[in-house]
Amino acid sequence: MFLTRFRVNTARAGARRLLSSPQRLHAAVMMSFAEPPPRDGSGPRVLWRLDSDTKAELLLYIVSPARPDLTHLVEQAGWPTSPAAGWKTYDYGGFLATLAEGDTWAFRLTANPVHSIRLRAGEQTKRTAHLTPRHQARWLLDRQLRAGFTIVEKSVESRLLPEGDEHELIVHKQRGLLFAKQEESSGKKNHVSLTTATYDGRLRITDPDALRRTLTSGLGKAKAYGCGLMTLAPVR
Repeated sequence: MFLTRFRVNTARAGARRLLSSPQRLHAAVMMSFAEPPPRDGSGPRVLWRLDSDTKAELLLYIVSPARPDLTHLVEQAGWPTSPAAGWKTYDYGGFLATLAEGDTWAFRLTANPVHSIRLRAGEQTKRTAHLTPRHQARWLLDRQLRAGFTIVEKSVESRLLPEGDEHELIVHKQRGLLFAKQEESSGKKNHVSLTTATYDGRLRITDPDALRRTLTSGLGKAKAYGCGLMTLAPVR
């Protein structure tokens, strides 16, 4: 497994075109591999996420079973004449092998928090987005054990609210995305609408194997559109 980081040059027209549609950016990411891995859930897949902690820097992270070649992204959305501004790829498999039960890590995840509802009796369920930070946080908390971790709980004296502030978890950067998706078979364009949220917090590993699957296969829906990639960092 590999973890790749690429800095996007948002001043370029090609970058702005890619950023305007998650489907376009997904296609550009997949073009980084001569033989993209299957997406049938049988193993690790290609995951990607955009991070922008500052206005001046937008980073694209990719986790993949094979090493990517981002030459086309550098030419379209990077700094082609600056050798130092390409991309960096790291051995992710070695890091994943070190994960152990009880370890504590800081994490970031951008996800598509949704649930299924039935408006009327007898009707099929409909996938609907969680829109409030409280419900979006609950979406992640409901999945933590199956994903191989628990989110660290705050001490009682450090909680600022009587309810909803029990965990070291921040939900932010909620975004509503609307873009056109072209069907490969018919060429017909459909509109896709989805809601994303970014989670920052601290977790404790409960099942290293399950967490490794989460980190390499993604968490939640809309993985093709930049959702589902969780990354870890040392706790400061």
